[in-house]
Amino acid sequence: ITAAHYGRAPEHSYFDGCSNGGRQALMEAQRFPEDYDGIVAGDPAHDWTHLYTGGHVWALKAMEGDAYIPQSKVPLLAEAVNKACDELDGIKDGILNDPRRCHFDPAILACKGADAPTCFTQAQIGAIHKLWNGPRTEQGDQIFPGLMPGGEEGNNGWYGWLTSTGPALAGHASLGLPGMRTIAFEDLNWDWKTIRYDAPKGFDSDVDFVDQKLGPIMNATSTDLSRFRARGGKLIQYHGWSDPDISPLNSIRYYEQVSGIASQNATHAVRDTQEWYRLFMVPGMQHCSGGPGPDSFRMITALEQWVEKDVAPEKVIASHATNGKVDRTRPLCPYPQEAQYKGSGSTDDAANFTCALPQLP
Repeated sequence: ITAAHYGRAPEHSYFDGCSNGGRQALMEAQRFPEDYDGIVAGDPAHDWTHLYTGGHVWALKAMEGDAYIPQSKVPLLAEAVNKACDELDGIKDGILNDPRRCHFDPAILACKGADAPTCFTQAQIGAIHKLWNGPRTEQGDQIFPGLMPGGEEGNNGWYGWLTSTGPALAGHASLGLPGMRTIAFEDLNWDWKTIRYDAPKGFDSDVDFVDQKLGPIMNATSTDLSRFRARGGKLIQYHGWSDPDISPLNSIRYYEQVSGIASQNATHAVRDTQEWYRLFMVPGMQHCSGGPGPDSFRMITALEQWVEKDVAPEKVIASHATNGKVDRTRPLCPYPQEAQYKGSGSTDDAANFTCALPQLP
């Protein structure tokens, strides 16, 4: 069609997707490496089976019964997290540069007596811990990473994904339950409260069952991208640190698995991987968009420059707008680098930040 219209075939082909589109993006790189010269994978749902069992259904399990957190209490948690952790990166801007450094304990918000709008019950505090920690087997194996503190407020934050107008209407339920009932268990009456994360030796858990049934079809978790790399393909992945749907830790885990960052030659491994694959973590961005952090950026432009001119993205400028007016810009940096304030000038101007490795204590 392109050749018929323009008189010549396409010079380059690109794929750009977020969420399930991010899963499709990684699947293209893994299974069909000849399709695209460059791929952008945003907030990918690539570990589909564990996202559904250990993300969507886990969110319901965490807030089951009296552990449900009403939407009216989300600002209370958001404010307390920011008060405790906002300035860990050296500036006060309502954004957690890397929420993994935040060790806030929600227990300080516990009600002294009866439940009230200004505190959390013990059951609700337990729910927050479960959401942040994610589910594990009895042997301690992580089924799916937990959510990160920070950026809870907003329709694309906890409001829409976890609390909504009730747990049954929130994003985790509206996505997870139809998929589990109709595709995984083929039972419209399947009760999520009965899900088994562990099973006696010799028997599959429900997690194992879904993995075995749907993993080969739905998951894009292979770390073998050698064919995509060999053909000169370039891959950019990004993920919002405040994503309340798909844990940002899942993107970091995949990137580290591909790059071999845990090996003894981690520095060399990362340098080698960044020649063709880069991950950008987006502070304060929720699921694909929204949140207190800059959430508007042109990854496809960076990808074109990389593929067509061999100019690797050392940073990507992101912006945040309120009522249609840009009020903050910030550089996004290739992981494990992060944006660091130079010490002078407006903290709302990307020009006053540089990309550097985090300064660990």
